Amino acid sequence: MIPTSAPMIPASAPQRDLAPTSIVGLDDVLRGGLVRHHLYLVQGVPGCGKTTLALQFLRAAASRGEPVLYVTLSETEDELHAVAASHGWTLDGITIHELAPVGDPIDPDEQYTMFHASEVEVSATLKDVLTSVERLNPTCVVVDSLSELRLLAGNPLRYRRQILALKQFLSARKCTAILLDDLTSAPEDLQMQSIVHGVLHLEQLSPEYGSERRRLRVVKYRGVPFRGGYHDYVIRQGGIEVFPRLVASEHRHASDRLKHSSGIVGLDMLLGGGIEEGTSTLIIGPAGTGKSTLATQFAVAAAARGKHAALFVFDESPETLLSRCAAMSMDVASHVESGHISVQPIAPAELAPGEFVHQVRTAVTEGTSIIVIDSLNGYLNAMPGERFLTIQLHELLKYLGQQGVATILIGAHQGIVGTQMHTPVDASYLADAVILLRYFEARGDVRQAISVVKKRGSQHERTIREFFFDTSGIHVGEPLRQFHGVLTGVPVYDGTAPA
Repeated sequence: MIPTSAPMIPASAPQRDLAPTSIVGLDDVLRGGLVRHHLYLVQGVPGCGKTTLALQFLRAAASRGEPVLYVTLSETEDELHAVAASHGWTLDGITIHELAPVGDPIDPDEQYTMFHASEVEVSATLKDVLTSVERLNPTCVVVDSLSELRLLAGNPLRYRRQILALKQFLSARKCTAILLDDLTSAPEDLQMQSIVHGVLHLEQLSPEYGSERRRLRVVKYRGVPFRGGYHDYVIRQGGIEVFPRLVASEHRHASDRLKHSSGIVGLDMLLGGGIEEGTSTLIIGPAGTGKSTLATQFAVAAAARGKHAALFVFDESPETLLSRCAAMSMDVASHVESGHISVQPIAPAELAPGEFVHQVRTAVTEGTSIIVIDSLNGYLNAMPGERFLTIQLHELLKYLGQQGVATILIGAHQGIVGTQMHTPVDASYLADAVILLRYFEARGDVRQAISVVKKRGSQHERTIREFFFDTSGIHVGEPLRQFHGVLTGVPVYDGTAPA
């Protein structure tokens, strides 16, 4: 579990009495939970998880021995128990008060003739709510939902006055109350947002392909320096899990900047001894040049030294990775069994960007020294929009660097040979080192070349070496001094020694 950040509150500020929601990521966003004795609004379209969030909040309070109340105007008690059962919960300790409509709305004899329905029903409904609160004297209350009260009130003025009266009553009873709004009768109620102490907005996005994605944002939270911006969340069996937006500046950590050797002499010579802790290395090249194999070699070498490495694989299955490495005498499987290497397959269509960052952070907190992201092309597909990729990647790399983790990114070029190759994600300026792999033609054979075109903070070799792999492993040859134009893919041989 990722440790939450401490609330950013001045030392002279009074200690706030909080009611945790029991959703770890949400409590991190809220800096500990909800300030007690206030009114809060949770709004979002149907299906975004408002009821699940409210039940988790009440279950947490009930587990602390507090009396809690769930007032429902839109769902039946049986439906609430069904929601709880779907998560493996019981609602023990939660008092559910189901408000039935005044009279029988279907019976013609019960229809109002002299009075408008709002003049009768809204007063009776609110009186019923207040009576329930007085009888139970709860510390936490949920009212589901405001759409019913808004329709019963009939006009905005009457509705606002009724909510203000409810707020004053609950505050006097020292209740922490959450009002749920499904936005069906009003797209965004700014009047309500002005009344409450805090506003939490839940969104459900439907991409053109893949499962739906959900995110939340704290619109307002009086007197609390909450974590702003959008935060991804998922609803699984067991409840809501929130992934707070990563802020790298909150996770500073000094490292020794030791070097990770690849275990291959020629490659280490190119890199000036290896890749440093706290740096990022981008391996780019066309398909089939050995980018993933090269990155895996660093993980195997680290595992052999007793370090831990994590491979986040977007483009191939773990079984394919293990069998491919075994064919090249790279013993990844034994390191996976010992726990020194973890291989986590990532399904871009099913994963929210925030959840991926959460998995990376979890690996770091468990002591991982090397992170491999294979590849940036797959990472791009996991994002809701390409324009957000660079800034999120920058924040992730900054965080990993501050934690002393060596990060290896893999970027696949579009095209095979020539100068027209390009990558859909230009992360070369973000990386501290760039390893370039290329195909080139020599005497009728297709060969591969490797070079280091960038390395911050230390010297590196600027030669272009031949690079190949076979059943005995990875090999880096001598510098290709007999050729010029290797990076174009069609070099010219101008040496006297045999190629």
